[in-house]
Amino acid sequence: MKILIDACVLYPTVMREVVLGVARTGLFTPYWSPRILEEWARAANKLGADGEAQARREVAMLQVAWPNASLRHPPELENRLWLPDPNDLHVLAAAIAGSCDAVMTVNAKDFPRNILTEEGLHRVDPDSYLQGCTEASPDLVAPVALAVLAEARRLSGEDWTLRKLMKKARLPRFGKAVEKLI
Repeated sequence: MKILIDACVLYPTVMREVVLGVARTGLFTPYWSPRILEEWARAANKLGADGEAQARREVAMLQVAWPNASLRHPPELENRLWLPDPNDLHVLAAAIAGSCDAVMTVNAKDFPRNILTEEGLHRVDPDSYLQGCTEASPDLVAPVALAVLAEARRLSGEDWTLRKLMKKARLPRFGKAVEKLI
C-alpha cells in the first residue's frame, strides 16, 4: 500500500517514529512531498531553533532512507481540486500525482472521505491504521513499538509505559493492541 504521510503525522516525534518504523517493516510504502517535509521542519521550530535544526537533520536522513518517497506534482493539478482548507491542496495533489492509495492524517475534517474517494484515495488515521497493522502482523509491529518506547525512555529519563506513551502520542488504540501482545 502506498501512503502519503501528512505533516501532522511526521510531527510529533513518537507518532512519526512508530509510523516510519512500521513502514520499515514493509507493511506499507511511505510518501511525502518537499512541502510536507518543509511543514514538518517549520512546525518543529515551536521547540526553538534547535528543534527546527534537528527536524531538518531528520528530514535529510529520511530522504536518504527513502530516496524515491518524495512526490512532486504539477502546480496546475491543485487548480482542479477542492478541500475545506485550501492550504492542504498540495497534500491531495501529491497523493494523486504519486498514485497513492491513501493519505495518512489526523486532520479528518480537512480531508473529507468523499472527496478523497473521488480521487481514488482513502483517508487513514495513524492510530487505526497502526492498530490494523498490529492485528495483521504482530510479529513485525510489536518490536517497532518496543524500540520507540525504549528510545523515549532513554531520551526523556522517564519510565514510560507503552500505553501511556502511545496515548500521549495520540495512538491509544495502537498502544492497547500492542500491549496485549507483550
